[in-house]
Amino acid sequence: MRSLRPQLIALGIVATALPGLAFAQAFPGKQPVRLVVPFAPGGTTDLLARTISVKMAATLGQTVIVDNKSGAGGAIGASEVAKAAPDGYTLLMSSVSTMAANPAINPKTPYDPNTDFVHIINVAATPNVFAVNPSFPAKNYKSFVELLKKEPGKHSYASAGTGTIGHLLAELYKSTAGVFITHIPYRGSGPALNDAVAGQVPIIVDNVPTALPFIQNKRLIPIVVAAPKRLAQLPDVPTLAEVGLPAVNRMSFLGVSAPKGTPADVVEKLNAAIKTALADAGVKERIEATGAIVVGSSAAEYQKQVKDEFDIYKRAVKEQGLKPD
Repeated sequence: MRSLRPQLIALGIVATALPGLAFAQAFPGKQPVRLVVPFAPGGTTDLLARTISVKMAATLGQTVIVDNKSGAGGAIGASEVAKAAPDGYTLLMSSVSTMAANPAINPKTPYDPNTDFVHIINVAATPNVFAVNPSFPAKNYKSFVELLKKEPGKHSYASAGTGTIGHLLAELYKSTAGVFITHIPYRGSGPALNDAVAGQVPIIVDNVPTALPFIQNKRLIPIVVAAPKRLAQLPDVPTLAEVGLPAVNRMSFLGVSAPKGTPADVVEKLNAAIKTALADAGVKERIEATGAIVVGSSAAEYQKQVKDEFDIYKRAVKEQGLKPD
């Protein structure tokens, strides 16, 4: 009787290889996709993640779980995703804060935005706003800057955390406008907004989408915005370019990224699923109602944007001598 050993060895090799092959070909399989938001609930990043997750899940045919992992200006959640398996099941809601501002200002950031991630898509661009509690003496930009120059160090501002775009914009504003206000970092926009509305911190620098509801119900007063032009939702509020500070007049980007090594076909499927979500009329309307602009880029375009923005903020940090708190 002919020996079956060679055939059994061959079958063993195939059996060993099959799980990996099946896994690679099956995305998305039965495993849910986890979309990590590196900030506390209630912020712009969280809002956008939850807005796209339902339609994204419908397209993929798999559950998409939004998971908040806040702290260190978004670095804790981003670092967790950077170390995750590159299989498409752990994604990061990435932003200008986690991919440009934070690593630019903090040399101890535990990841490299250009080499530790595959950037899948730029979902939306968001304007930023400087706003104050209604009890603050200044109600418009002219009186705001005059007061800060008159009383250096007396006032403080809240941001979503050290190294976030709100923090870096405020620090750039301080150096270019010649004022000094103390930074109070939080673990996300939600907690920062709560304290600004409560009057615990008189000034906040935040994305427009999360600050807008508080502005619309008069619980915060907008002073100036970082946007290409005045916003339809805030037509009486000047841009930073209008008040003579074009270098500070920068919007935020919000997208989706994955760990380095994520297969190209998985990236392509995820990009397509998110674009499908953004094409949905309800999703688009909800995003644009917040003052954000839907983008829906290719993976290559987002990869380049992350690099370009990081280089810009790195240069600004060096030129302005900015340091983390």
